[in-house]
Amino acid sequence: MRTVFMGSPEFAVPCLAALHKHSEVIAVVCQPDKPAGRGQKQTAPAVKVFAESLQLPVLQPQFLRPSKSSFVETLSQLRPELIVVVAYGKILPPELLAIPTHGCWNVHGSILPRYRGAAPIQWALMRGEERTGVTLMQMDAGLDTGPMLQTLELPITADDTAGTLHEKLSQLGAQLLTQAVPALSQGQVPRAIPQDNALATLAPLLDKEHGRADFTRSARLVCGHLRGVDPWPGGYTLLPKGLAGPEAVPLKLFLPKVSSGQGRPGEVLGVDRDGLHVACGQGVVVFPEAQLPGRKRMPMQALCAGLQIPRGTLLDDGRPNPLLT
Repeated sequence: MRTVFMGSPEFAVPCLAALHKHSEVIAVVCQPDKPAGRGQKQTAPAVKVFAESLQLPVLQPQFLRPSKSSFVETLSQLRPELIVVVAYGKILPPELLAIPTHGCWNVHGSILPRYRGAAPIQWALMRGEERTGVTLMQMDAGLDTGPMLQTLELPITADDTAGTLHEKLSQLGAQLLTQAVPALSQGQVPRAIPQDNALATLAPLLDKEHGRADFTRSARLVCGHLRGVDPWPGGYTLLPKGLAGPEAVPLKLFLPKVSSGQGRPGEVLGVDRDGLHVACGQGVVVFPEAQLPGRKRMPMQALCAGLQIPRGTLLDDGRPNPLLT
């Protein structure tokens, strides 16, 4: 079967490997190279690097729509039977969706219709979900609204972060393609199940403010939220003025766990070998590791040996984070 793969980040690489194993990949499409790092050096997407290692032809169009480029015509001339899309980063125009014989398949990092959008892995954690997974769907012109072809689920563990789930779900997506693509090659077209739009939720892009801890929430949700923004944009709170300087200072927080105790939301209850204990709207969270600006990440007990955070300190004035509601 002649296929085209469209994807850009590391999450998509295992899926490209699976598609390459089970079909004839005639082209790989990814985003243009972009500046990255402190030196802002032009950096190729992870999918491009992997595709070139397989000696697959790579296309990097700036625009997809026929009104702005000839990319749709170029792709049409390749005569693909199937296009597989994984975290490509742009909505495909209808003209492109109509090209392949079997349409366009998308591997999405959630159990649709929940968490449609750009950050499904992060939001599943941030909302306190106990399970997540991947969905293979037939693409339409909407944002992750097409009918579902197959799903695979897995539990979210207490130690999972967005980083660990990213790796698990990327491998699960590859497993989906390993099952579905050979079946399609043998004429077994998967049954398409329409999504129930009444159950749909969105997973919009995150920014730095999404990482600010909201201790008015329950301890379980605080843990899920801060694990959901690890590694990016990173969870943090604000130390009050005068504690680490004349202004409020951000303190990055890592590996939260539910602890015991009670107090006002954001109130420091103490520091011990387990970490910094902070009261929440319901329950308490303990942070084993933290990081101050310009310093290394370190055990909380070591950090507090140099910076005293007295019992009763109120972190970030106990403010809620409206972006999490």
